[in-house]
Amino acid sequence: MKTSALLLIFGLFLTACNAPQNAAVAPSPTENDATAQPVQNQTKSKLIVVTTVAPITNIVSNIAGDRTEVKGIIPEGTDSHTFEPRPSDADLLSKANLIIVNGLRLEAPTEKLAKTSKPKETNVYELGNNTINEAQWIFDFSFPKEKGDPNPHLWVNPKYAEAYAKLAAKQLTQLDPEGKEYYAQNLNNYLQRLDALDKVSREVVASIPAKNRKLLTYHDSWAYWAREYGFEVIGAIQPSDFKEPSAQDVAKLIDQIRKTGVPAIFGSEVYPSKVEEQIAREAKVKIANTADDELPGTGSANAIENTNPQHTYIGMMANNLRIIAENLGGNPQLVDKLNTTNVVGPATTATK
Repeated sequence: MKTSALLLIFGLFLTACNAPQNAAVAPSPTENDATAQPVQNQTKSKLIVVTTVAPITNIVSNIAGDRTEVKGIIPEGTDSHTFEPRPSDADLLSKANLIIVNGLRLEAPTEKLAKTSKPKETNVYELGNNTINEAQWIFDFSFPKEKGDPNPHLWVNPKYAEAYAKLAAKQLTQLDPEGKEYYAQNLNNYLQRLDALDKVSREVVASIPAKNRKLLTYHDSWAYWAREYGFEVIGAIQPSDFKEPSAQDVAKLIDQIRKTGVPAIFGSEVYPSKVEEQIAREAKVKIANTADDELPGTGSANAIENTNPQHTYIGMMANNLRIIAENLGGNPQLVDKLNTTNVVGPATTATK
């Protein structure tokens, strides 16, 4: 029996010695392996929301805050009507968990790429189409009814910007139900800022003599604002094909300005043109530039990363109100009370 026991022990020893050198050895339960983090402790990647023009990007980012990564796809200072997405944009769109666009046929090439690049489960949500119905569409100089595309610039009207913010909050909550309270708080704070913008807009308009409440702009983006605040849009320099106006068009505009007695016309920072200077010179009126999709302030061109406190949708509209008031006989100082900063994200200040 002693001999059998010794042989058994010797056999076990040989087996251990002949084991493969690279055999895995389970770590002790007490060992701390920094590379083996439990799944629940790993950082959860943020959801990605892709937007289009800078004002919409800024509105959405004020609701999304730091829970969601918001990326604007159309560079500021770019014509959103004719913008052609870059090859790299297809990759970004394919990774998006949600794509928020203005709709109303503003970003047709981008929407087309989004629908071909996105995963099937990704939603492309159109803000404009869910804010007004077809009976509320406006057709005008740059967007004639015979072409079929309505004026898509709803966000220039602060009341529609409020609707955009509410719709964005709803979409973000559906995407990220755990952030419901966070999005609701951001929305509440942001709506206070937009309500203040609406009130100041009405005060500025009231300060402008009634006979001067007329707009002639380069690109016709003020239609919904004018309808809301009692202005008349008397014309647009840029034709519906987005080309430069003909000599005949220019002559008609000069004659119209003289007849209406409007003291100023408004160009565009996105559509620089010497034609507007010619019109102003010959009609003997002032000229100033407004913006509808380029946010003010220097720094990063990205609407999210820029930390300038004026580089916001409200900052853009505040600048526009000042310019309109200064050139049409109103009181631009009324705008000074506005808080133009974000409610969350870069350049945030407390809600007043």
